[in-house]
Amino acid sequence: MVHLSDSAPLPQLPSLELPDVVLELGQLFVDAGHELSLVGGPVRDLFLGRVSPDLDFTTDADPDATIRVIKRWADHYWEVGRDFGTIGLRKDGHILEVTTYRAEAYDPESRKPDVSFGKSLEDDLFRRDFTMNAMALRLPSLELVDPHGGIRDLHAGVLRTPGEPSASFSDDPLRMMRAARFASQLQVDVADEVAEAMEDMAGRIEIISAERVRDELIKLITGRDPRAGVDLLVDTGLADHVLPEVSALRLEIDEHHRHKDVYQHSLTVLEQACALETGEDGPVPGPDFVLRFAALMHDVGKPATRRFEPSGAVSFRHHEAVGAKLTAKRMKKLRFDNDTIKAVSRLVELHMRFYGYGEAGWTDSAVRRYVTDAGPLLERLHRLTRSDVTTRNRRKAERLAFAYDDLEQRIQALREQEELDAVRPDLDGGQIMALLGIKPGPLVGRAYKFLLEERLEHGPLEPAAAEARLLAWWQDQPESGRPRQPDGGAARP
Repeated sequence: MVHLSDSAPLPQLPSLELPDVVLELGQLFVDAGHELSLVGGPVRDLFLGRVSPDLDFTTDADPDATIRVIKRWADHYWEVGRDFGTIGLRKDGHILEVTTYRAEAYDPESRKPDVSFGKSLEDDLFRRDFTMNAMALRLPSLELVDPHGGIRDLHAGVLRTPGEPSASFSDDPLRMMRAARFASQLQVDVADEVAEAMEDMAGRIEIISAERVRDELIKLITGRDPRAGVDLLVDTGLADHVLPEVSALRLEIDEHHRHKDVYQHSLTVLEQACALETGEDGPVPGPDFVLRFAALMHDVGKPATRRFEPSGAVSFRHHEAVGAKLTAKRMKKLRFDNDTIKAVSRLVELHMRFYGYGEAGWTDSAVRRYVTDAGPLLERLHRLTRSDVTTRNRRKAERLAFAYDDLEQRIQALREQEELDAVRPDLDGGQIMALLGIKPGPLVGRAYKFLLEERLEHGPLEPAAAEARLLAWWQDQPESGRPRQPDGGAARP
């Protein structure tokens, strides 16, 4: 391994190890008469005191020349990114990407970059998104190239562009999303001129594919400070295009302040949900996108359901159901996979279920239904529900926390008694068909659903008791063959 502190020209660079393949690859290119530099995120991360999992390189060699250099050295290589000047390879367990110096710009009406190869490292660095990503280490000498003050901005915690922000965002509008992502991941501030350009050019994000926007959003939400990233999206108007439901949460505060600021409340819930994530061995290892995004979106149904009551109070009846639909619709537009859409929207739908438990109390049947409806999302629902308490009234907060503690204890007690995680009817499909003398079909499903309702309402039954209840239900079904009374009931003998 190479220790960067052993290289003379970098006194500010912390003592970190780079994989041997970095210098080996650099020497291969130099021996072949080409330049090669480690560039972008990996260099930035070295100054942040960490080794990046990504190893990105830039070179004056075109893709054909790159392949000639690496094809005998690499364990494997691929050309998926060839049209963009990128050749990927694997060596000694490391994934490396080598890209020809380039400059690219977006046509105002196009979603795809117009790629052209550059001629120098300095030109390549100028076209990169932010100064802290526009640094390079020439290989194998490890000479630092930082023409735009990336180290200065990194130390200051400020995000700037190498050139004019408007030109940078015009070339690639996705960089505006990246700015918000870096605000979350790196906890840096955005320079005033960068924020102003984002505000002026927010509409340009519309030419970017939904998939690319989605990927940046996931990185933002799973960053160290997602609140900062979301705030930047909303303040600059980008959220109006990519997450308009979140922008809409900034409801006008009525003059008597009868209801809380829904937008700020949602950001606080997001922060509190992050704090309740567990380590890798826990039930909700962080960062967990599903929990965090549900926390952000949990109240997006409120603007559409807000009502000012005659009493002067403000209500948001059924906002959880409306919010679940809005969340699923937005996630579909952003091309999320179906499982993630279902998980997030289900949490939004269920986040109000707990309220009222402390006052009214729940039967065992209600507890079973809570667990069954949450299914594999139960641990996330626990954390979302707890995070949703943002009141400054200490007594109210303590009362809700105590009530939820009690609910979790009851869930655990019932789980130990009844295997709640796998609630099933007391008779399976085969037993139902044998007892009723029916064939597979919709009727078996109806009988199964009846027995499931019985199981949730009354808990586990002995087989004989379950059979008796099923037969009693069957007597009232028209398919049983018994004559019906005029009022629709079965005739009694």
